[in-house]
Amino acid sequence: MEHLYKIVYSAKNQYSENVKEAVWQFLILPMENESQNLVRWSFENSLHTPYHISNSGLGFTTIRLHPKHVFREIEFQFECELIKTEQNPFDFIPSLNPEEEYITIDSLSFRSDNEIYLRKTDLSSLPKDHKSIFSFDRAQSLFQNLLNLNDWVYHHLYFKTGVTDVTTPLKDIIDQRQGVCQDFAHLFCAIAKENGVPARYVSGYIHQGGNFFGDLQMHAWAEVRLPDVGWIGFDPTNNILVAQNHVKVCHGKDYGDCAPLKGVVFTTGANTTAYSVRVQSSQLQQ
Repeated sequence: MEHLYKIVYSAKNQYSENVKEAVWQFLILPMENESQNLVRWSFENSLHTPYHISNSGLGFTTIRLHPKHVFREIEFQFECELIKTEQNPFDFIPSLNPEEEYITIDSLSFRSDNEIYLRKTDLSSLPKDHKSIFSFDRAQSLFQNLLNLNDWVYHHLYFKTGVTDVTTPLKDIIDQRQGVCQDFAHLFCAIAKENGVPARYVSGYIHQGGNFFGDLQMHAWAEVRLPDVGWIGFDPTNNILVAQNHVKVCHGKDYGDCAPLKGVVFTTGANTTAYSVRVQSSQLQQ
């Protein structure tokens, strides 16, 4: 079954003093893969500054903008349509038993092949006093342990906006037990890595019709690498596996690799940024 998704990303930046020059990079364009096919997309800004297409360090498409004249306000609007093929996230049969799975992930060759997503960053590393906050049961399969982890993170943290930002240490998030989707994803990745499972942070969109947390803004979840299976997506913010409701933009080690917007603005005053995301879906006739 196929679904047509329509996505609108809008942002408005306002500055108290004149901006003489600015450089922005947007990482908001959905990637194309076996389940996602872009039909069309457009990007506009209120200054009518031409944009340029390039790639991020991990190879994902970015939109770059470099206004060179004075302004105090700028608006951006990105729109796209894509066709997403419905997939069953449970549709796989591991070829290894639990004992073989753990032998594999402990092996030097597996760890070497997946080193970048076993690497612990400041945002995806458990603090020393929380190393054993959740331990895998090696009598169970990796997949079952990850389902348990997804459920545990979902119940350990409470979704609340305005209490964290992209620089909040993971220790504070664990102790305060509050945060948004990026915090859920970082905690899930940190625990997976601590238990030897490669994990990567994913940025994208989630369909608003499902009553999910995070559906009015860019969303974040995690993907983990299972031996002989591949990468599987887990959304701990909503305690679900990633399926047709999720539209992937990119992945990386943590938020720093996947920030939807990065920029340098040459001004001396204060500024405000507001943005919104709308995702609509309709089933295509077969």
